[in-house]
Amino acid sequence: MALPTQARTVYRCMRDGTVSLATAPEPGSGCEAHYLDDNAAKVPNLWGELGTVSGALYQRVQGGKVVYSTRNLPGSTRVFGFTYTVEPSPASATPQASETLGASLAHAGLGRAGKARLDRYPVEFRKAAKASKLDEAWLRAIAHAESGYDARAESAKGAQGVMQLMPEVAREQGVRDPFSASDSINAGARHLRQLLQRYGGDYTRAAAAYNAGVGAVAKYRGVPPYRETLDYVRKVAQLHAHYRAAMGLAPLGGAH
Repeated sequence: MALPTQARTVYRCMRDGTVSLATAPEPGSGCEAHYLDDNAAKVPNLWGELGTVSGALYQRVQGGKVVYSTRNLPGSTRVFGFTYTVEPSPASATPQASETLGASLAHAGLGRAGKARLDRYPVEFRKAAKASKLDEAWLRAIAHAESGYDARAESAKGAQGVMQLMPEVAREQGVRDPFSASDSINAGARHLRQLLQRYGGDYTRAAAAYNAGVGAVAKYRGVPPYRETLDYVRKVAQLHAHYRAAMGLAPLGGAH
């Protein structure tokens, strides 16, 4: 079966009459694979019932790999809690099912807009920006907005490290220690380069996807109307300008 380039597999698992969603088949459950396109504007409802579903996302090691599930199986560690409201129209369900399974949920970030701080990890940011062919000022703006450069930062929704990577993104980028500043910065730079390529160099949509997930950006065909994401995008744009000025770079022309 040919899958979209940007697709993920989510397993809908049944056990004792209850549904869970997972990134791998759960032992002891009957599981069915569903393929979700990250570019899809609508994500199908995999819960199978209307109403509000509350729970938590857990991670564990299965077959030598880190997997995620909404069922608390033996050996699991809680990542974050969630509430999923399933409406009659699939388009109105929030957050999206793919986001619940580890993609970056919208969050305001831990840092605050302020003066540029070029003293924080100068070698790491310079090397990561060069390797990923990114504007170092933008990479720093994201880090500043996300964590305030705190390598031990951890959000209530599970984002970790300087670049506040969600566990799934960190795993996709090959991060071994999410609290290693260099690992986090390098992985964040690679992830941002992929987002920037996806959106044709559009800093605004790339920042929105970093905050709220590519599914949300596809659904709303631009920046999602989430208060946290709107505030985040504005903060990153402000910081981007501050860092370019501090680095002696010309201002970016037009909106970004």
